[in-house]
Amino acid sequence: MAVSRVTLQTPAGVCGLFRRQLLQPSLSHPTILSTRSIYGEYKRPGQPPDKRWPWEKIRFDFSKGVEGIQKHFGLLKDEFVGRLRGPEGRPLLDHMLEQTLVQWEFRGPESLDQWVVSSDKEIGGQSEAYLKLGKNNTTCMLYGTLCSVPPRDGETRYSGYCTLRSKQTLLSFDRKRHFDWSTFNTLYIRFRGDGRPWMINISAEMYFSHNKNDIYSYFLYTRGGPYWQEVKIPFSKFFLSSRGRIQDDQHCLWLDKVCWTNSSAKSHSRKEYHFENIANLRM
Repeated sequence: MAVSRVTLQTPAGVCGLFRRQLLQPSLSHPTILSTRSIYGEYKRPGQPPDKRWPWEKIRFDFSKGVEGIQKHFGLLKDEFVGRLRGPEGRPLLDHMLEQTLVQWEFRGPESLDQWVVSSDKEIGGQSEAYLKLGKNNTTCMLYGTLCSVPPRDGETRYSGYCTLRSKQTLLSFDRKRHFDWSTFNTLYIRFRGDGRPWMINISAEMYFSHNKNDIYSYFLYTRGGPYWQEVKIPFSKFFLSSRGRIQDDQHCLWLDKVCWTNSSAKSHSRKEYHFENIANLRM
């Protein structure tokens, strides 16, 4: 019917009809949001945006430049030597016959440099998190205080969390080094907690930029008390979430592109906590 009315119009009327249809706002179609508004860079609540130019963020220092060249070329040499020795710098026979891979172990103060401790205190909260070695220097203990009082910045609504996260390992020239866990199917953790639930998170490198917030998680329940717990978590039990929301479409974890792992806890009141663990991988 609309086509028949248009054909009955004069040429000037047809042009006017199409002009009115183009100028009128379409209320029947939903508004399309820009990709930048959905996948924009994360800004900490209460912090002003960084409006500096890219060249203003670079600090020129000749002495540090020479040290950086020596460091990165040394790492590049170690990479070549490790490739000649075997996969990941180990003999080929050991790589093929291994049943257990100890990814992280705590045997001294230098082992704590592989981890980063954070809490909501970074955004103005009142929680505190600390990391230290155990009594025999063979375990690490995460302890502190959780407080759910949100910061007074007018933006943050929820608070009260702490996180122990492994650092992103880098190769020469600041290239990311991924953990290859494709030959394993289970994460083995020996820990001792205070009775509260914890969350174990694993992040893997993705091809697309809008997947950078994808995290695979698993809830870990502690019994409390002086006794140790040993848990074997199949990688198939980890569920996919993005920006704190569990996704309807679940995908398997890319075990050959693992970037980092962490353990986090949250509380709705002010409480002290402690978590002591030893982490490794086992088939």
